[in-house]
Amino acid sequence: MRVTVEIVGGETHEVDVAAGDSYADLLTPTDLSPHTVSILVDGTPVPEDQPVEADHVRVVRLVKGG
Repeated sequence: MRVTVEIVGGETHEVDVAAGDSYADLLTPTDLSPHTVSILVDGTPVPEDQPVEADHVRVVRLVKGG
């Protein structure tokens, strides 16, 4: 399956996904860590270790600081 990974405020990537790949695996072609982003499917966050079921995801970078 091919998944479109849209990084909010950044690039969009097309990623080929194998059976059993997780949402964290979608970040492989980027320099992002699953610990610094939230992955959204239809506007809802999904667990990074969940198997990929969607063909389009949005990646939002988390902001730290105070």
